[in-house]
Amino acid sequence: MPSPHDPQRVADTKAWFQKAANDLRAAQLDLDAIPPLLGDVAFHCQQSAEKTLKGLLTWHDQPFRKTHDLVELGQQCVKVEPLLEPLCKRVSRLTVYAWIFRYPGGDPEEPTREEAEEALALAREVSDAIRARLPE
Repeated sequence: MPSPHDPQRVADTKAWFQKAANDLRAAQLDLDAIPPLLGDVAFHCQQSAEKTLKGLLTWHDQPFRKTHDLVELGQQCVKVEPLLEPLCKRVSRLTVYAWIFRYPGGDPEEPTREEAEEALALAREVSDAIRARLPE
């Protein structure tokens, strides 16, 4: 773990967490919209989880490749925080939301409101669990 005197790593970690928090906020706004933008909710939940995992890896000075794959990122996180394994396995299901509703062609149906709400709850759980493991 970096010392409190490692300002660059602290700043980089905070930047990832701020971006993740912005995605959580966007997901909530999309859910509250009339009508709700459920595909966007799902996308922002995946993005928040991804950025939170990348923030944890940044804190632990663990390099990661440019990816949206929450399975891969979760496996890396478990190497530095083994107790996160059950949560990382659960969050991996959000991976598909990085692209499935974002592009035309084969347009799958939007997620249901229940699916969007579950994705938001899971993204919040990931954020809370990981941020709780790090100092303020």
